[in-house]
Amino acid sequence: MYEPIRAKSVHSTMAGAPHDFPHRSREEELDIQLAGHLAALLAVTDELRVAAPSADLDTAAERLAGEIARLRGGRTPARASATTRDREPNAAALHRRAHTLAGRALVVAASRADTAVAILAAERMDAHTAALEPRPLASSR
Repeated sequence: MYEPIRAKSVHSTMAGAPHDFPHRSREEELDIQLAGHLAALLAVTDELRVAAPSADLDTAAERLAGEIARLRGGRTPARASATTRDREPNAAALHRRAHTLAGRALVVAASRADTAVAILAAERMDAHTAALEPRPLASSR
């Protein structure tokens, strides 16, 4: 009914022996993924620093940059430039995006048991949640 396969598989010959291409460990993959999430969070944090400057955002950006550098073997992360903005940023949308990115970083940090990054990500989630909450109006007496 079917003719047997007589030639070698193209999949085994394309790359040669299995040791011909680099392999990364699970920890290395998680480090790369975590550094990526933190870099995205840093970019949004830098945008927020332009939209609504605060000491909290400045401190968070420095801590994020430090963790990214640690995960990347000392290489400093690229930072967003304040002069590249051609439209007014929406602070609420940036806070929602930053909250989502911090949540993703928290999941990966928990997976790789990185307590320092998990704490930083949880703090950033709390800060962005607080920034999105409506503030009570001051009574005018």
